[in-house]
Amino acid sequence: MKFVRRISLFLVTSVFLMGAGGYAALKAEQFFYPNRYQEKEVKQIVEQKNDSITEEADIQEQVIETAVENVPVVTADTTYLIEEINLVDGSIREKQEAVPVKYIGLDRESLIKELESYDRNPPLSEQEMGFETIELTAFSKDRVVICKYYKEEEPKGYYLMVEDHFIVVYEEDKQRLHMNTDILLEDLNDKLKAEIIQGKYIENEEELYNFLESYSS
Repeated sequence: MKFVRRISLFLVTSVFLMGAGGYAALKAEQFFYPNRYQEKEVKQIVEQKNDSITEEADIQEQVIETAVENVPVVTADTTYLIEEINLVDGSIREKQEAVPVKYIGLDRESLIKELESYDRNPPLSEQEMGFETIELTAFSKDRVVICKYYKEEEPKGYYLMVEDHFIVVYEEDKQRLHMNTDILLEDLNDKLKAEIIQGKYIENEEELYNFLESYSS
């Protein structure tokens, strides 16, 4: 029993001395080589910061991707409304059309740029209708509203008058000459002569050209 106790005491003492020696060696190394541990600590801090920056970058990237995904764009299913506004009398005509293919996939800003291009170079058919300008008034993935403004000229009349024995056509104000003709007054019947001498009023272009076709040689 005494022999066993001695062995146990010896082992405990050895373990204690080894632990104390290792601790002393560690402290001595820290004392004589402080930079080594500072570098390790700095490296750990830098790694932690890098990990944090990476995580923040991933979060920001996810936020950006989510924001991009949520940007509304025109689709083939978007309701496409056009409001035609007459600037002369203030009347409004609304109609629904299929979305033009070139507009599909565009966001609000891209669609506005397309409309600005249309505004600068409107089709001839639009110009003939008195097209003035175009604008986007409502935009979402479900509904797009575009306003087109027109300034349609009211039908104007003319006056048939006589100058140097020939029939001439004046604008409605009787001041501006609209056109000369080769129709002689003497070739017309007496009733028509009297009307033209007094200044015969023609209501519109259609009536004017019907007269010209009837009496031109």
